Amino acid sequence: MYGSRGDAFSAHARASAAAVLGAALLIAGCSGGSGDDDDPDVGARITQQPKEADPFWVNPDGNAARQVAAFVKAGKKDDARQIRKIAEQPTGEWIGPENPEQEARGFTEAADRAGRTALLVLYNIPHRDCGQYSQGGAADGDAYRTWIDGVAAGIGDRGATVILEPDAVLHLVDGCTPAEFHDERYDLLRGAVTKLKSLKNTKVYVDAGNAGWGHPDQIFEPLRRAGIDQADGFAVNVSNFYSTEDSLAYGKQLSAKVGAKHFVIDTSRNGNGPYTEGDPDERWCNPPGRALGETPTTKTADTVVDAYLWVKRPGESDGECKGGPKAGEWWPTYALKLAEESDT
Repeated sequence: MYGSRGDAFSAHARASAAAVLGAALLIAGCSGGSGDDDDPDVGARITQQPKEADPFWVNPDGNAARQVAAFVKAGKKDDARQIRKIAEQPTGEWIGPENPEQEARGFTEAADRAGRTALLVLYNIPHRDCGQYSQGGAADGDAYRTWIDGVAAGIGDRGATVILEPDAVLHLVDGCTPAEFHDERYDLLRGAVTKLKSLKNTKVYVDAGNAGWGHPDQIFEPLRRAGIDQADGFAVNVSNFYSTEDSLAYGKQLSAKVGAKHFVIDTSRNGNGPYTEGDPDERWCNPPGRALGETPTTKTADTVVDAYLWVKRPGESDGECKGGPKAGEWWPTYALKLAEESDT
């Protein structure tokens, strides 16, 4: 996966979801300013963004929020201020493999209490990531269908925006996923779209690659086979670094080929565009000198773009490259650099 989380974060999610979401429910409805860093309890508080521009839920107990609290407690006000740029923006909640119903319910209930919409990322397709840093996924097709059923049961009638299976279609097109798994994967993706769209208040965007991998002509038919017609649209630049301008151009070309479907852009780390040095095969993995991009919002530059989202959680490693920890693990040094670069 081009910079997504792996099972390291999934394990954290399984262990912490039940415990942290109870606390999150109590404070997720907070709004207002950032508080006074002289008072650790106030200075570490995480607030929601204005609903009219950014209807998505900010998790007040995510990794970035915990880092803010740690920096405040240590008296590192400048570092806390930088990480707050991440902590107070809604980011994708990547549902783990073992307790999908519990996690989806916890996140959507917390978002609902705050009057917001949960942003969920589903990344559990069998044969995921072609043996790279985020390899894994469901054991087989039946296990995946059961997992999707659990996610759907957890969401229920509450509001959710779902990014469906980063790289799953792309890796069918680029030859990374062996041919014997193609038919099953298309069937699983179509089934997931159908199941999720049967829910009352769930939007679904199927991942559709990024501006740097290839051309829309290569992926529009595979997207149709994956159920794009039933989905709300597609997602571009997930966990990648291409500029919003380039992502918009790519998305509009693709939209024209799939029935004028709308799309969303992951702007989480695209503030300085893509990295152009080093090994071309790993430029996506923890590249230096990157910056936070446009903050999440539904007020975008084009009517065909439904939202700018932070699908990838800034500050979590892309994998064990360039000194990084395992995929999905929080890396405070990298998080600080992303935030600091966004000032330049």
